[in-house]
Order: sequence, then C-alpha cells, then structure tokens
Amino acid sequence: MQRHPWHPESGGAVLTVAEMGRADAAAVARGVPSLSLMEAAGFAVARAIRRRWSPRPVAVLCGPGNNGGDGFVVARRLRAAGWPVRIHLLGARDRLSGDAAVNAARWTGPVEPLDLGALDGAGLVVDALFGAGLCRPVEGVAGSVLSALAARPAVPVVAVDVPSGLDGDTGQVRGTAAPAALTVTFFRPKPAHLLERGPALCGDLVVADIGIPPDVLDEIAPKATLNGPSLWILPRPAPHDHKYTRGHAVVFGGPVMTGAGRLAARAARRMGAGLLTVAAPSESLSLYAQDAPGVLCRAIDRPEDVEALLEDSRLNALLQGPGAGRGPHTAARVLSLLSHGRPTVLDADALTSFADDPGSLFDAVAGPLVLTPHEGEFRALFPDLAAKPRLDRARQAARRSGAVVVLKGPETIVATPGGAATINTNAPPTLATAGSGDVLAGAILGLLAQGMPASAAAAAAVWLHGAGARLAPPGLIAEDLPEAMARAAARLDTGSAPAGPWSDADVHPIY
Repeated sequence: MQRHPWHPESGGAVLTVAEMGRADAAAVARGVPSLSLMEAAGFAVARAIRRRWSPRPVAVLCGPGNNGGDGFVVARRLRAAGWPVRIHLLGARDRLSGDAAVNAARWTGPVEPLDLGALDGAGLVVDALFGAGLCRPVEGVAGSVLSALAARPAVPVVAVDVPSGLDGDTGQVRGTAAPAALTVTFFRPKPAHLLERGPALCGDLVVADIGIPPDVLDEIAPKATLNGPSLWILPRPAPHDHKYTRGHAVVFGGPVMTGAGRLAARAARRMGAGLLTVAAPSESLSLYAQDAPGVLCRAIDRPEDVEALLEDSRLNALLQGPGAGRGPHTAARVLSLLSHGRPTVLDADALTSFADDPGSLFDAVAGPLVLTPHEGEFRALFPDLAAKPRLDRARQAARRSGAVVVLKGPETIVATPGGAATINTNAPPTLATAGSGDVLAGAILGLLAQGMPASAAAAAAVWLHGAGARLAPPGLIAEDLPEAMARAAARLDTGSAPAGPWSDADVHPIY
C-alpha cells in the first residue's frame, strides 16, 4: 500500500468518530468500494500481527457490526498464512448485515458463540467486538469476556480500531475495556488514541492506510490535530534582522520566588527573542540582574512604573505569573497589562489570582492571550468544566475566555476560541519537575515576541518542550530545558527531529 503523508512525529489531523465516518463515505463516493475498505482494514491488522508475533493460536472476538466484519477479514488472512484461528461471535451470524455479512460468508471455518471459553488456549486475542463509535457501556457477556481478558496480561491483545469499550471521541472507558498490546486504526488517529485512558489501553499504535484518499480531509476540515512541526514554522532571523526586529519580551518577575521568572526569561531568549527585560520590584532586582548578563532589568514598584515601562512600543510581548504571588496585587497587574492589547502569556499565580472572579479576567482580554494552566489552575478558573473530558473542557475554556488555552498534562492540549485543538503527545514524564512550566511559559513568550500567532507559538513551544526533554540528560531539571529546547529546534532545521514515542518503524509502521 502507498504511504500516507501523515506521521505522528510531524503532526496531522485527528478525526472524531463522526469525521471518520465522513471520510469513509467520501472515499466510497469517489469510487472506493466499502468492501475494499474493510478488506484493507483487516489485511492491515493481520499484517501488523504477523510482523510482531510468531504463529500461535488466535481467538478473534467479533462484534455484530463493521468492527466484527474487520475481525472476519483478520481471521481469514491469518488462517491463509498458516495460523490456527478461532472466531467467537457476539450475536447470531445470520443477523449480520452489509459488508460484515459478506466477510462472514467468506469465512469457511466454524463460528463459535462469544463466551468465557473463547479465551481458552488462546496465545493471542484479536479484539474486534466494538469500534470507536460505541455509545453505551459494555456489559453482559461481552463485558464479562473483556474483564476476563484484562485479568490475563500474559495473553497479548490486538485491538481493531480501539480497544472495545473505549470511547473514540474522549478516551474514556464505557463500562470495561481490556488493555491491548497493539492497536491498529485506519487513515488517521482519533482522540481516544491520544487522550485520557486511551494511550495506556491502546498500547502501541499503528495507523494504517486503507485506501481513503488523503484529500478528503479538505472537505471534512477536522478541528483537532496532533501537534508536530508540520503545523507551524519557527521564526528564523533574516540577514538584515537586528535585535529589535526579533522582538523585545518582558517577564514580570516576583519579589520572592525569583527562580520562576529567571527560568522563563532564559527560555524566551533561547527561543530567539532579540531582547528581554525582567521587570521586578527593586528589592529583588539584583537577583535577576546577576542571573544573566544579557538580560535587561527594570525596577517596578508602583503601577505608574509599569505604565512608564510600556510606553515603549517596542516591548511587544509580556509574561506575568511565574513567582508573582497570588492575590489582588497580581490580579490588578494582569488587568493593567491586558489593557495594552499586546501578546501576553499568563501562567501560575496570574491565573489563580482570579479564582474568585474569573469573569473579570475574561472581560479584560483585548489582544492575543495565552493561558497555561495545569489541572489545579484550570479548576480555579473553570470549576464547572473540570469534570468534562479533557478535549471538551480545553475547547470550552478557550471559547469562554477568548484566549488560547494550554491545558498542561501528559497529553497537553492547545485550544483556540474558535474550537480548534492541537493535541501534544511527545512529553516524557521527566518533565514533572519544578520549574518546567515556567520554562514553557517563557518559550511561548519568546515565540510571541518574534511575531508567531498565539496558537502557533503555544503549539510549537509545547512540542519543543517535550522534544527538548527527550534530548536532555538523565536527571532532568528545569535548568536543562531552555538549551535542550534550542537543540531540538536546531534539529528541525537539519531534518533530524528528535525521536518521539512512535518512532520505531518496525513496531509502529504507518501503512
């Protein structure tokens, strides 16, 4: 099969269940038979199995819909390759319809009912019970079989599309689901493959080309993407640039926790800002001044000092929050900065200082704004959204606030007020270290200062944050990150981007 241009390291479309249905329909409308799509899907699953495991007894668990039809193709393909295969069907064979019925008729072996005995003697299980569009909890015999399968970790499971029970749009589990060692999905990934419980349940992910023309994405116009360098272009200095054309960023530093502002300042400079000023109370200014000789320092002890500083229109991107201290003083500073309408990043205390009145923050938005909350800070600003699926709550928060929202976590989401969302998956757990969020905020600031749009600056900084962490030495601390992120950015220029979680072509082939 021909390779798609999609690759998880470069970014690309992420399709909801409904959008994937539209992609299937668009392919059929262009002359690709739906039966051919099912055959290609089953072939891709069988090939992925054969690439990874040696022949062994296989139990294929088939559901009553098209996911089960894929399972019949998998079984037929494996048996043709000499593997011993049994099929266990949920429901009656004569109640299958459409392409699933056709492929059930092509299977010449026995079809046994789905029950707990289906797992007996299996050296590998293919989960083709329910696809990503499942809209109710898994229960009954299917739930019992999946629970029993989850209790047998020694038996590898291969999921068709998604592990049965995993909601394709949210990554949440409906009832029960058995973890897979390998999941094979088709054309493009879905949110469930990337978010919440999905990554742990899916195991390794293969995204297979089954013959859907890539240009169907033009008419679908998906609203979610997987973050990667194909989505944005980093600013690079032109031959006649000088320090002012590369932007003058301002970090408003706090009086006590000066390390947060200093980390942010270093990251902004490493991302390419031409100049950087730290504006801080005079009592702590010497600590900022001693940190790096290339940083400009300005004392701000009164609101008038801030206004005087911002009379210089060349100061074109602002960061408030790291080490600021929570309270009305920080909230007042934020509202003052936003009134100038310049690209601004708000992090940490600049967010939680509005916990009692988030609406006053949202009402003050007058220019490009990026909010960078972790889960606790998000709950402070959007308490009514905290229980929603991550993708939904990030989008709703961006719409409500009028800002780009960077909802930080193992899979960070960058959401825009218009409903677009970028999902980032390359962050290693070593980023769970004090100060890494300050570095991220500073990196976004540095890119904003160079003229990147807010959503692109946020997405690029988040990706470089993860890529840099993968390049850093063992025992990663926040101080390592600015230079590591700069190295990751440099690798993009040479075409040798750092490897991500799906880089092994033998384990994660993109068909």
